Amino acid sequence: MTTPSQFNPQAFIDLALSRGVLKFGEFTLKSGRVSPYFFNAGLLNDGEALSLLAQGYADQLIQCDNVEVIFGPAYKGIPFVAATAVALSQIHGKSVPWGFNRKEAKDHGEGGVLVGAAVEGKKVWIIDDVITAGTAIREVVTVLKNAGASIAGVLVALDRQERGQGELSAIQEVQKELEIPVHALITMKDLMDYLDAKGEKDALANMQAYREKYGI
Repeated sequence: MTTPSQFNPQAFIDLALSRGVLKFGEFTLKSGRVSPYFFNAGLLNDGEALSLLAQGYADQLIQCDNVEVIFGPAYKGIPFVAATAVALSQIHGKSVPWGFNRKEAKDHGEGGVLVGAAVEGKKVWIIDDVITAGTAIREVVTVLKNAGASIAGVLVALDRQERGQGELSAIQEVQKELEIPVHALITMKDLMDYLDAKGEKDALANMQAYREKYGI
């Protein structure tokens, strides 16, 4: 039996700030851009934080009718996908098989790079934290397709809503190139709305300036 949505973006942002997952300030990214915020989902490293994130993923997935397997790219995506499978079962009463990949193939035991639920002939949703350049997602899509999977979509925690090298964001590039939907639990706009509601004028001004320069 499906229950009402448990995910509250503002509550998630509150928690992300309290855990240091989300920080406002001045941060130099790998791209060389100086960002007014930084998001590190690896710090969602306790039960409460992981549970809230998984609720968000589960609430998105339960609205889709093509969820046959959920998949977490190594390494960060592994706890996310496992927790999401639990949330789907406990909150929504839907038991969904899940799996993940190894960074390096094993030549003994079950072998290969894929672990968990079989993906051949299945519609698979990929669960990850963010898409920065899209390289990791492209790699895991290739692995899954080679195993006979059909990629239903990608679900991430944060959409930075900023351009890559061209006019499109990394998420838009992935959607266009791979012809799959990509959904996010929160976006840069959500962060700006949060700052506005909290009266954080300086941080909001920095976000607005950054979005004017790099936003989509």
